[in-house]
Amino acid sequence: MICARIVKSNNPLVIEDIPVPKPKNFEVLVRIKAAGICHSDLHLYEGGYMGAGGKFMKVEDRGVKFPLTPGHEVSGVIEDIGESVKHYQKGDKVLIYPWIGDEFCHSCKDGNEHLCESPKTLGIYQDGGYADLILVPNYKYLIKLEDIDFNSSAALACSGLTAYTSIKKSLAMPGETLVLIGAGGLGLMAVQIAKAITNSNIIIMDVDDEKLKEAKKLGADFTINSLSSDPVKAVKDLTNGKGCEVLVDFVNNNQTAPTAIEVLRKRGRYIMVGLFGGSLELNLPLVPLRAFNITGAYTGRYNDLVELVGLFKKRKLNSIVSRHYKIEEANQALEDLKNRKIVGRAVFTP
Repeated sequence: MICARIVKSNNPLVIEDIPVPKPKNFEVLVRIKAAGICHSDLHLYEGGYMGAGGKFMKVEDRGVKFPLTPGHEVSGVIEDIGESVKHYQKGDKVLIYPWIGDEFCHSCKDGNEHLCESPKTLGIYQDGGYADLILVPNYKYLIKLEDIDFNSSAALACSGLTAYTSIKKSLAMPGETLVLIGAGGLGLMAVQIAKAITNSNIIIMDVDDEKLKEAKKLGADFTINSLSSDPVKAVKDLTNGKGCEVLVDFVNNNQTAPTAIEVLRKRGRYIMVGLFGGSLELNLPLVPLRAFNITGAYTGRYNDLVELVGLFKKRKLNSIVSRHYKIEEANQALEDLKNRKIVGRAVFTP
C-alpha cells in the first residue's frame, strides 16, 4: 500500500510502499476514497504547537511517535474484514470515527473517547489516512454513508465534528448573537450547523474576503474582515454596544483571544477550539464582574458524529471541498494549507 509518512518533523513527507495489513478479529481494512487535509496534520508535520511565552509544545511529548502516516478524516469502502466483524461487509461505504481511546479511562467509559487519557487516534497516535488503505481497529468506529459522497463526508470526522460539538457546547439560542472567529473549514461548517440547529444571529470574522463571501453564502448574517476594520467596534456596532452572548474561536491565538474577551457581553460564553497557539493575559477581576464562561471544545463523541452524518443525509449541510490532491502531492498540499490557499477543505483522493 502507498502512504505519505512523517519520518521526522519539519522534514518533507516520504512516499513509501508498505505491506498491506490483514484484518483480524474486529478489525476492518478500508480502501480510502477521500482523506481530509487538516490543520492538525500541519501541526504534526511541524512537530508541535506554540504555547505560552513562545514555548514550543512538542507533539512527541504528548506521545506521538514517528514515522507516522497522518490523516484522521477518512471515508472509503470496506476492502476486508476480520472474522468477528458484525453488521458490516465488504463493499460498504463508510466514514471512520478516528478518535479512538483505550476504552478503560473515565472519559472512554462515559462515551468520550476523544478525550481519552491514553488516546490511540488514527493519524495521530497510529497510522492514518494519507494512504490508499487504512486498518481500523474495530468495526464499532465505522458509520455507514449510504448515498453520501466520499469527498464531502471525509471532513465530517474532524472539522465537521469539531464544529458540531463547539456549536452544541455554545448553547446558542434563537435571537442571541453568535460570533465565529475563523472562516476556514471549521468556520464554514459551523455557519451551516449554527443555522440549522440554533437560529441565532451569526457574525463571522476572518482576514480573507473570499472566505467571508463563502460564509455569507452559507448563511452568516454578517461578516467582518478583522484586518480592514476594528473587530471589537464592528461587533459592538452590530449589537447596539452590548456585545455577543456567544463566541466560538476556531483560531484561538494571542490575537483572537483578547478580541473574544472584549466582545463578550456579561454572562457571555467563550468556546476555544483552535490550536494556533500563544497565550492570553486575562484581567482576573473581569471574570467575576462580567460572569462570563470560558471553555474548550475538542473534536467530539462517536454519537455526535452519527448525529452529524444524519444532518448531512437530510441535505442540511454541505462540505466545501475546493481542492483535490494525490498522495504523492502530500507536501504540496500541506504547503498550500499553511499558506492559506485552501477555501473550506482539501482532500486526498488516492
